[in-house]
Amino acid sequence: MNATSFPPHALHDYALLADGERGALIGPDGALSWLCAPTWHDDAVFASLIGGRGAYAVTPRARYVPGGYYEEGTLIWRSRWVTTEGVIECREALTFPGEPNRLVLLRQLIAVDGPARVRVVLDAHADYGRAPIASPHRGEDGVWHLVSGRHRLRWQGAPEATAGAEGLTAELLLRPGEVHDLVLECSASPLPHPLPRAEQAWAATEQAWRDEMPPLNDTIATLDSRRAYAVLRGLTSHGGGMVAAATTSLPERAETGRNYDYRYVWIRDQSYAGQAAAVAGAPDLLDAAIRFVSERLISDGPRLAPAYTVHGNKVPEQRELDLPGYPGGFSRVGNHVSKQFQLDCFGEALLLFAAARRADRLDSDAWKAADLAVRAIAERWHEPDAGIWELEARPWTHSRLTCVAGLRALADAAPRHPLTDTCTRLADTLLAAVSADCVHPDGRWQRAPDNPSVDAALLLPAVRGALAADDPRTRATLAACRDQLAQDHFIYRFRHDDRPLEEAEGAFLLCGFVMALAEHQQGRMIDAHRWLERSRGACGASGLYAEEFDIAQRQLRGNLPQAFVHALLLETAARLAHDPEPGGARRRKRS
Repeated sequence: MNATSFPPHALHDYALLADGERGALIGPDGALSWLCAPTWHDDAVFASLIGGRGAYAVTPRARYVPGGYYEEGTLIWRSRWVTTEGVIECREALTFPGEPNRLVLLRQLIAVDGPARVRVVLDAHADYGRAPIASPHRGEDGVWHLVSGRHRLRWQGAPEATAGAEGLTAELLLRPGEVHDLVLECSASPLPHPLPRAEQAWAATEQAWRDEMPPLNDTIATLDSRRAYAVLRGLTSHGGGMVAAATTSLPERAETGRNYDYRYVWIRDQSYAGQAAAVAGAPDLLDAAIRFVSERLISDGPRLAPAYTVHGNKVPEQRELDLPGYPGGFSRVGNHVSKQFQLDCFGEALLLFAAARRADRLDSDAWKAADLAVRAIAERWHEPDAGIWELEARPWTHSRLTCVAGLRALADAAPRHPLTDTCTRLADTLLAAVSADCVHPDGRWQRAPDNPSVDAALLLPAVRGALAADDPRTRATLAACRDQLAQDHFIYRFRHDDRPLEEAEGAFLLCGFVMALAEHQQGRMIDAHRWLERSRGACGASGLYAEEFDIAQRQLRGNLPQAFVHALLLETAARLAHDPEPGGARRRKRS
C-alpha cells in the first residue's frame, strides 16, 4: 500500500482516539492514518497523514456518505456511513486508560440497517512508514502476528485476511444487526498473554470514561465542555504530562514553512489546562498539571525549559523526515523550543499553583516549586525571552505581565504564607518596569518597548489579575484588539505586516476565548457570549479544535487537536456561567 491509497483529508474531517499515552487520527473513510507508539513522541506506525506508509482502515464497499460522533463524555468515536445498502457504524477506541508500553485499539463493526460489506486493511510500518513488515503469520487460533521495526503487533478478528502488497486485507460481510470485533495490539516489548477479549475491553473502557468524567454541570455549553475535558484527559499521560497536540507537521499556512512538532508538554499549555480544570471543578486534571509542572521546576529551577517530553526529558532537536508531508507542508519531528527561554512559563506556573491553593490542593512539593518559580522570576525577568509566540528574544510585555499576574495570584491565595510579601514586592517592581516602557501613547499595552503594535495575548494578564478590570490600560488594550485584530468576531494574534489579517495566518482560537473572558471581566455578558459562540463554532465535524481557523475557507489549520484551545473553551464555559466579580477583577493600585 502506498500513501495515496488513503489520501489525507481536510483537518475538519478527522476524529481523535486517545488513551493518555498516545493518540490516533481517524478519517471519514475509516482509515486510521496517524498513530505513534509506544507513546506520543515515538515514531509512527501509521503515517499516511504526512505521506508515509501505513494505515488501518475499515471502509464500506458500497457508495456511502460519512459521518460520526463521540459517545458523550468519552473519546469513543462512532464512525457512521449511510450507504446505498443500509447504515453501518464502527465504534472506535483506544482502551482507556492506556498502558505506558502497549496500546490496544478496539474496532466494533455494527450492521445498523441492512447488511454491511466492508473492506479491512491493516498495513503497519514503523519509523514513520519506512520500516517494512516482517513476514506476518497467522496462528492456529486465527490471530495474526506482525513485526515492523521495533514494534510487535497482534490482530484479532480477521482470520481470513490475506497478506499482500497492501498489507493484510479482508472482506467482511455482516448480516443486518450483526456485530463484529477487531482488536489490535502494538508494543515495543513482547506482547502479554492472555489475549485481550473485546467484550471485557469495551466494558472496562466505558467504565473508565464514566469514572474519569466530572459532571461539569456548572458550565454553559455543557456537552462541548465535557468533550473538551475528554480531549484534555486523552492527551494527559499517567505521569501528568499533557501533550500540546497529537500530531506533527500539520501546517498553519500552506507553503509558509510554519509546521511544527507539538507532541510534547508545554509548561504554559499544561498550566492553562490546570487552571481551566480548577475553575470547572475537575480536580484530577488539576492534580496532574500540578504534579508535572512541580517536578519540572524542582528539577530545573530557573533553567526551566518551555517544553518537555511526557516523561519529563528534553525535547529532541528538530529534524526533517524524508516524507512528502501533509499537503501544503513538509514533515519534521522534534522542536527547537529547548533552546528558548520563555519567562511567562514561570508566571503561568504560579497562576496554576494559586488555583490549586484556592482549591486546597497544593502540597509541599508544589510549594517548593512555587518558591523556585518566584526566585526564577526575580533572577531572570530582566532577560529578553521568546515569549508566548516563540519569536526572537525581546523583553515581551506579555511575559512580564504574566509574571505579575502569577505573583499577585499566589499572594492573594495564601495571604499568610512566607512567600506573600516577596511576591507582592516583586509584582510591584515588574509592573512599574513594564509601565515605564511598554505603554503605548494611546494608553494601551504594546508588545515590547521597541514594538508598538497590538497583541491579543496582552488581554490575558489582566484577565488573570495583573491589573484591575477598570484600569485604563486594560480597557484600552481590549478596545485596540477589537479595533485592530478582530474580524467578524474572530481575532488574530497580531499583525505580521501590512497585509489583510486573513492573508497572513488564520484566526487564533485561543485568543477568541480570551476575548470572551476579557469582555466577561468588563461585565459585557452579551459580547462575551458572542465571542464564545463564534470560537466555539470553529471546530471540525467531530468537535475538535486546531490552533487556527481559516476564515475564508472555513478550515482548521495547524496541529490537531490543540490542547490549549480546548482548555480555554472549558475555562470560558465555566466562567461565563457566572456573573463577573463586582467591579471586575481584583483592584490593583496603578503603577
